Amino acid sequence: MNNIKELSYLQKLTYQLLLILLIGIFIYLGHGVLVPIYFSILLSILLLPVTALLKKCYVPATLANFIAIVLALAVIVTIVYFISMQMIGFLNDVSAIREHLAEHVTSLQKWLEQKFHISTAEQKVYIENIREGVRHSGGQYIGQTFLTVSQTIVFIIIVAIYSFLFLCYRHLIKRFLFAVFSNEHKERLEYVMLESKQIIQKYMTGLLIEMAIVATCNSVVLLIIGVKYAVFLGVFAAVLNIVPYIGLFASLLFTVLVTMGNSSSLNEIIWIVVSMETIHFLDANFLMTKIVGSKVKINALMTIVGVVIGGSLIGLAGIFLALPTIAILNVIFSQIDGLKPWSILLSDDSQNNAKPRLLRHLNKLSDKKKAVVVFTNSDEPPVAGD
Repeated sequence: MNNIKELSYLQKLTYQLLLILLIGIFIYLGHGVLVPIYFSILLSILLLPVTALLKKCYVPATLANFIAIVLALAVIVTIVYFISMQMIGFLNDVSAIREHLAEHVTSLQKWLEQKFHISTAEQKVYIENIREGVRHSGGQYIGQTFLTVSQTIVFIIIVAIYSFLFLCYRHLIKRFLFAVFSNEHKERLEYVMLESKQIIQKYMTGLLIEMAIVATCNSVVLLIIGVKYAVFLGVFAAVLNIVPYIGLFASLLFTVLVTMGNSSSLNEIIWIVVSMETIHFLDANFLMTKIVGSKVKINALMTIVGVVIGGSLIGLAGIFLALPTIAILNVIFSQIDGLKPWSILLSDDSQNNAKPRLLRHLNKLSDKKKAVVVFTNSDEPPVAGD
């Protein structure tokens, strides 16, 4: 006899939410081990086309994996070195930027005192509290600089070793996954693995290409305007651009504040806002659809929520890992009957819904035109001879 009672919808939802909570606690407590493994999985999947190309050139599998890792390390080290040099130049001039911003703050204080009758003493108390917090956090940041650099080097080495091992033992891992699941789920498992690989290789590669193009456009425009630290600000804005809405606002605000700390020209501020808004508009409406494509559609709400949760759980790494994680989870949820509602929540079908709506409006317009034509034809006088 089968005495297993079927769970109600409320019980299933409760178990799912508890599972999400337990996974979040597990990630928060074990992110020191999980983050390098996750990065290495993404990197190894991205390097699969490189290893395949080297194998076609009759390079042994182990050597092909090693060469791919070395090439990836060379690219990563070059990017990190370039960004570090830009940041060093920016950090060296932080004191000068602070002095210029203080002048703008003084002008703002006088305006507030005149318009809103807020005394300068009250404003200074508030500003001093903020300044003390920034000073303490800045000293803590400088004190942890060498530790952060050493941790970054160790992190890159660990990710490289893990990625090499994942490339070498990927067939063994695949056989393990097929052995864990029963035969009835093997077809879905194959689909999830294939889609996940395509997401990482095509979607994430497209995002990186798009980020590089946006960074180049931002840097060129800021250089033409004459903004100091143009390359650093352009790359910073391109990285934040992956977060919908919030990323553009944060990067634009940061760029304007840095520019105000180096220049008093209002024209530069206006040109910065106009140019970065234009680049973002072209990126969102043309570049994103052409390069990244519509393979994975994650709505903006879940993207922002995922980025916030990822950043809260594991810091900066969670912000970058949020997008591929949500995309892969969307594929997994779509193949499990009990989790398909979560796939609907993550997906973005606004464009698909907009097309039928547009077609309905066009059909209504065409029906109205036909009705007008029929009405005018009925009012015409009869032709002689009829």
